[in-house]
Amino acid sequence: MCNEKVAEMNNKIKHLEMIQGVINRMAQCSFMLKGWSVTLVVALLALSVASRDKIALMVVSFVPLIVFWILDSYYLWQERLFRGVYNYVRGLSENEIDFLMNPLAFKGGRNTWLSTMFSVTILTFYLALLAAMIVVIIFFSVSADSVCHGCR
Repeated sequence: MCNEKVAEMNNKIKHLEMIQGVINRMAQCSFMLKGWSVTLVVALLALSVASRDKIALMVVSFVPLIVFWILDSYYLWQERLFRGVYNYVRGLSENEIDFLMNPLAFKGGRNTWLSTMFSVTILTFYLALLAAMIVVIIFFSVSADSVCHGCR
């Protein structure tokens, strides 16, 4: 009897560990995307400084910012859905453990892709990056104008 109880409890723990592993992977992907977005945007802005057509290349740097914002939001959304799965499994009794991991059952309300895109954590990061990009673009467009006026 005691061995059966331990085996059932082990099933629940294993199921929770599997779900936690997925949550950790989603969080790691989100973290990596933030790092890549900063790296790529800064690289494009630095490349645009050395380019003849500075403004065009600076404007192109908005594309990866938007793509990374969408991808980062997707991974955070998936992480939230799997947290719902984790909380659901945590509340199950040992004999109800079936090892299913369907995150779509937890969609809706706060757990939508769109609401995740406009969450405070995502918006704060990407709006700060966007603001920095705009400041750089304005600085270099004004600097380019002043240099051109000095040549005449």
